Amino acid sequence: MVQPKLEGKVALITGAAAGLGEGIAETYAKYGARICMVDLSPDVEATAERIRGMYPDARIITAVANVADRAQMDEAAKATADAFGPIDIACCNAGVCRLAPFEQMPDAMRDFHIDVNIKGVWNTCQATIPYMLSNGGGAIVIASSVTGDIVADAGEAAYAMSKAALVGLTKCLAVEYADRNIRVNCSQLGYARTPMVEKMAVESNPDDPESAIADIAVGVPMKRLARPTEVGELFAFLGSDEASYITGAQVVIDGGSTLPETMSIGTN
Repeated sequence: MVQPKLEGKVALITGAAAGLGEGIAETYAKYGARICMVDLSPDVEATAERIRGMYPDARIITAVANVADRAQMDEAAKATADAFGPIDIACCNAGVCRLAPFEQMPDAMRDFHIDVNIKGVWNTCQATIPYMLSNGGGAIVIASSVTGDIVADAGEAAYAMSKAALVGLTKCLAVEYADRNIRVNCSQLGYARTPMVEKMAVESNPDDPESAIADIAVGVPMKRLARPTEVGELFAFLGSDEASYITGAQVVIDGGSTLPETMSIGTN
C-alpha cells in the first residue's frame, strides 16, 4: 500500500473556513496530514467537522485567529505544535480582495489588503519557521496570484500590489532558508469558485453577479473556474517530499487563462 504523501506531516493552514483554504485542508486530510485550520471566522470548526466526516481518521484542530495579528498567529502555531509536534508545512492562504477605482480607494481599503495579504503571510511565516528549524526543515506554500505579477484588472490596485509583493517574499525566503532545508514556493491562481470571487462578482456587476462569473470562464481556455480542491492538490504537492528540489518557484494554476494573446484572433 502506498503511504499517503503527507502522512505524519504537521500543517498549519490559514483562511481555512471556506473557499481555497477549505479545499486545501480537505486535500491535506486526504493525504494524511495532521492539520491546524486557522481562520478569523468561528465557522472554521464547522468546516473541520465536515472534513472529519469525509476522513474519519483525520487529525484536525482549529484556531480562530487573525493572520494580521502576530501574537494570535504565534498562539495558533503553538497550539498546533502542542497538539501534533513541530510544524512541517505552513500553507499561507488567507487573503482578501476588494475592488474600487484607484482614485477613490480609501487608505483603509489599501491597508486592509496590506494587513491581511502581506502582513498575514509574514506573520504566519515568522510564527511557523522556528518550529521547522527545530525539526530540521519544512515547507511553506504561499498563495500569491496571477494578478499583480502577470495580469491585472481595473480596480484591483491594492490586491495586485499585495499579491505581487508575495512573489518577492517567496523568493527571498527561499534563498534565505535553502541551506536550512526549508523550501518556500508560491501558487499563482487565476480564478476559482470561492466566496471571495463571488463577492468580487457582486462588486463588478451588482445586478447580475452570476454573469460576471460566467464571463470569467469564457476567457479561460479550459472554460471553467478552478475547484478549491484542485488548488489543494498543488499545495499538497509543494508541501510534500515529492517537491524536495523545488524552492522559490511561482506555479501558475489558472486553466490557461493567462496564455491567450487575444480573445478574437485565431482558428478556434
